[in-house]
Amino acid sequence: MRLLVTGGSGRLGRALRTFFPQAWWPSHAELDVTRSQQVQAAVAAYRPDLILHAAAYTDVARAETDRATCWQVNVEGTRHIARATLDHGARLVFVSTDYVFQGDRGQYREDDPPGVPTTYYGLTKLVAEEAARQAGALLLRTSFRERPFPHPQAVTDAYTSQDYLDVLLPELALAVQHALELGAGPLHVSSVRRSVYELARLSRPDVRPVRRADMATPLPQDVSLDSSRWRALSQQWRIP
Repeated sequence: MRLLVTGGSGRLGRALRTFFPQAWWPSHAELDVTRSQQVQAAVAAYRPDLILHAAAYTDVARAETDRATCWQVNVEGTRHIARATLDHGARLVFVSTDYVFQGDRGQYREDDPPGVPTTYYGLTKLVAEEAARQAGALLLRTSFRERPFPHPQAVTDAYTSQDYLDVLLPELALAVQHALELGAGPLHVSSVRRSVYELARLSRPDVRPVRRADMATPLPQDVSLDSSRWRALSQQWRIP
């Protein structure tokens, strides 16, 4: 399988190189997803069987003020990738997020309606999902961060199924490896439900508790994902 990965210099892209050493990881200079003609040329030249679209604007706080850039990367960039995927007969895996959900109840399943995202970042990823759907993409909804927790404080009343990248990385790699078998539509690959504060304390015991109301950026109350479908599907591919 010829695999092309966008966003190879990002957190997920860098981590996945160990699992897919033969893939093509173009630099930003070689493949800027916001430039349609460059995307078309790169995909035409490499002729991938599968495109993993991991390039994204992921700074949730900055996206609230830098909306034009966030939209250009997340929405227009995904539209360009989706168009090239269709034009050149490839399959697409789009890395999405739990922030596409409104966050009013949590434990969202794949077929739950997303509602209105709390953050602008979440809104752009939701619109990008629709662009990726037009290309028959597998939508990998997930949430991860690098270890240790990078902030001195963490929210106690915001709930998530996020985990550290070293925990979720093998799961995401397994999903990409079997993307052609998984087909199209959303798939949740995440961890257990807990507060952001509980997650933070796993890697930073001295983290200070705060409330959502104390934060400058609006945060959803509960965007935890139900990953039971992935756990059931993935059992057939796990090595004992």
